[in-house]
Amino acid sequence: MLKNYFKTAWRNLVKNKFYSVITIAGLTAGLCVGIMILLWVQDETGYDAFHSKAANLYKLENRVGTGSSIQIWQNTASPIGKLAAEELPEVKGFTRVCYNYFYDQFTTGDRTIYQKESYFVDPSFFSLFDFGLIKGNKENPFPDNQSVVLTASAAKKYFGDSDPIGKVITSEDTTRFTVTGVIADFPHNSAFNYEMMFPLSLYASKLYGPGKKNGMTLDTDFSDYNYNTFLLLSPTVSLTDLSTKLRNIHLRIRPEDTDVAYLTLPVAKMHLYKSDGTDAGMETVRMFTIIAVLILVIACINYVNLSTARAMLRSKEVSLRKIIGAGKMQLFLQFVLETVVLFFIASVAAIALIPLLLPVFNSIAGKQLQFDIGNMNMWIVIGGCVLATLLVSSIYPALLLSSFEPLKALKGKAALRINDVVFRKALVIVQFAFSVILIAGTFVIGRQLNFIRSKQLGYDKENVLSFSMRYMGKHYDAVKANLLKQPGVVDITRSNNEQIVSYNAQTGNNDFDGKQVGETLMIYPVPVDKDYIPFFKIDMAAGKNFSGLPADSMHFILNETAVRNARIKDPIGKRFKLWDVDGIITGVVKDFHFASMRKTIEPVIFYYRPSQFYRMHIKTTGKDAASVIAAAEVEWKKYNPQYPFEYTFLDDTFNQLYQTESRTGTLFNIFAGIAILISCLGLLGLTAYTAQLRTREIGVRKVLGASVSGMILLLAKDFLRLVLVGILVAIPVAWFVMNKWMQDFAYRTDLSWTVFLVSGLLAVLIALVTVSFQSVKAALVNPVKSLKQAD
Repeated sequence: MLKNYFKTAWRNLVKNKFYSVITIAGLTAGLCVGIMILLWVQDETGYDAFHSKAANLYKLENRVGTGSSIQIWQNTASPIGKLAAEELPEVKGFTRVCYNYFYDQFTTGDRTIYQKESYFVDPSFFSLFDFGLIKGNKENPFPDNQSVVLTASAAKKYFGDSDPIGKVITSEDTTRFTVTGVIADFPHNSAFNYEMMFPLSLYASKLYGPGKKNGMTLDTDFSDYNYNTFLLLSPTVSLTDLSTKLRNIHLRIRPEDTDVAYLTLPVAKMHLYKSDGTDAGMETVRMFTIIAVLILVIACINYVNLSTARAMLRSKEVSLRKIIGAGKMQLFLQFVLETVVLFFIASVAAIALIPLLLPVFNSIAGKQLQFDIGNMNMWIVIGGCVLATLLVSSIYPALLLSSFEPLKALKGKAALRINDVVFRKALVIVQFAFSVILIAGTFVIGRQLNFIRSKQLGYDKENVLSFSMRYMGKHYDAVKANLLKQPGVVDITRSNNEQIVSYNAQTGNNDFDGKQVGETLMIYPVPVDKDYIPFFKIDMAAGKNFSGLPADSMHFILNETAVRNARIKDPIGKRFKLWDVDGIITGVVKDFHFASMRKTIEPVIFYYRPSQFYRMHIKTTGKDAASVIAAAEVEWKKYNPQYPFEYTFLDDTFNQLYQTESRTGTLFNIFAGIAILISCLGLLGLTAYTAQLRTREIGVRKVLGASVSGMILLLAKDFLRLVLVGILVAIPVAWFVMNKWMQDFAYRTDLSWTVFLVSGLLAVLIALVTVSFQSVKAALVNPVKSLKQAD
């Protein structure tokens, strides 16, 4: 019986090639895009969820400040993890991670390698996290401070295919490190991405000791927030109570830190959430999940609409089957199996296309997704997606087709119920409403990105080349003089930031007249030379710039927000203390946007410290940038011959702030285009069916003198009405969704009504072109031929 069902289903598909191709194309596109988006969602939500202890692993962060100066610091002071493990029974273990600022160049044999992604870690790092120690002792990965653990790719980079255990690499200060372990490369869906790990005790020996840090140690220094701290907690722990206990421990050691609180963030949520519970990337994941569902629903609607619309053409077939004994359940299974055959073809086509399209999708989305046949999680996504779409698409058409009354159908009196017709029209409305929402989303995101890129930032970031000076810092004046002779060099300055202000450096260690007890002013400190402010064309609001004289070490320049938040009236000449320097305010600069437009402008303080100038900034003419880079590299090699010359452009660094938004905008454009394409395929099929059903009417009207344009209008107007209703439904939904998305930006463009008007008009235009294509074809047929076909 099943064999006959499949044979009949195949014959029906072959017989109606036009409709079969349209339906299969729509389903293939929907499944292909839907599956890829869901694979992306699975990858995003799977970050660091693979650790066996993930359910009880938490990252510790600090909330610092008071009033308008509250900030979330992702790093903590070093002692808190150890003290928590010693004093709190609910803390079962801890580990700390710190970036390696001391070593970045290593020699093995006759090869010297410039090393990035190097960190100091506690030995417990390898037991708390499941990163797979391939070689070495997980319980004792660092036998001494001259030990190092490499990733598999780093080991290959240094030693090729030979066994790295026991081999030695030498740092730039001639310290010899023995390889004591090899760890598997960190997965791409992990917040961790290291290549080389040293014992944290080595970091402590270099940073602390006799005469250093006022006698403090790694386990007593609460002034240095430079560590990622992770805790392994009891499953029954109360996170609120734990945060209170951690704060009490902190205040016991540092009672003056009354503005400090502790937050816990599950390791498996680090990628998508912030420690205060707000979304980081989860909003984008939700958005793309909804888009995947919308595209699959649009593809389902195509199938349901074409199946129900063509039900009348199959009414006699169904009736004959019933008369010769076919039961309703048998007919139901027949039509479900027809859907299964069609879906099988579409699924095979989609699965064949996904490996070809994934590289393009990865480049746009910034991912490393792979089509791995052996990956069961991938097949769960694919199987779930296909099954859900199949169930949604097959049940209603099968029920409708199996419900005709035989006698009425054979007499030609069978008709779809009014509810079925209304339902089909409602599906068309929903289909185009979804499409218009996606089109509006592309316009809104594009407008916001253009707003960001065109907004006056308050400083000049164009054509600014930046690089670390390293050993050439002492020769800055000579290097500057040589480079200023280059025809493409406009100006040169120096600071210690790759960006105009470091986004990750803040301090509340300050004082000023009028500061209240317990008040904290979080401020971004920026060491700059005398040329920095005019170099970037930052406008002075009051006072004067640095002069370059030694007295500038006691002078500060604040931005307007810092003055306003500190409530300082007539700030020029007023006292301001930053860390241990008690100086005066000599200037105020106008506010400028140095961070993402998602955030309001925050307090900034410029100070003069030549000893902290690590980076050189060169403004070029743009067209001569290549020759300037070459000249800068020549100067670099004079003082740093063993290091590669690496540079960045400030506008590229700024654009990286909006990398997620740019990718979202690009993907929105693609998804909206696919949604419209699928919708138009369905509209094309429905128009063809309508023309086929009204063949006799078209012939009669043409014989009576109806024009081609009149025939086009006759066939198109009903569909255009449905599209217009879909637009009216979509506009308020699109406004609500995009208005919510825009709320994440402190500075945003207006959500103009013209965006939604243009989106609607574009949908109408696309629908009109689609309907007209088939309508023109039907209207141009010879009326005599139309009447013969109708007979």
